[in-house]
Amino acid sequence: MDPRVHEQVGLRLLDTDQRYTPLRRALVETLARAGRPLTIPEILQTNPGLSQSSAYRNMTVLVDAGAARRVAGTDDHGRFELAEDLSGHHHHLVCSSCGKVADVHPSPRLEQALAEAARAAADEDNFDVLEHRFDLVGVCAACR
Repeated sequence: MDPRVHEQVGLRLLDTDQRYTPLRRALVETLARAGRPLTIPEILQTNPGLSQSSAYRNMTVLVDAGAARRVAGTDDHGRFELAEDLSGHHHHLVCSSCGKVADVHPSPRLEQALAEAARAAADEDNFDVLEHRFDLVGVCAACR
């Protein structure tokens, strides 16, 4: 994991008058290693001894500081990942059967097409696009 991620997270937490505690550091490392958005139960599996309430409370702090973000799936579980500027731009494949969310790193050609589509949609409503998110919903190989 790039040490600059920890530096950036620490600065973002400081901006919100929060400390970068060992628990928050462990959550950031868990998200960075996962390579996909994780549910709180998945986070708890990789961090034995962490209580569910602490995990939710600290993930909320990380989200509020802009270090992490919540990703919606098709099931009842919220998922969390590092903020895109810390982890790299990507999109998601979402399984409508099991709810699993996987990261997809788009090709430059796809990214250009998405940016053009976003501009066209924004122009129709006189809207300034700051970022885009693209989720493909379907059925994963395990559920097929």
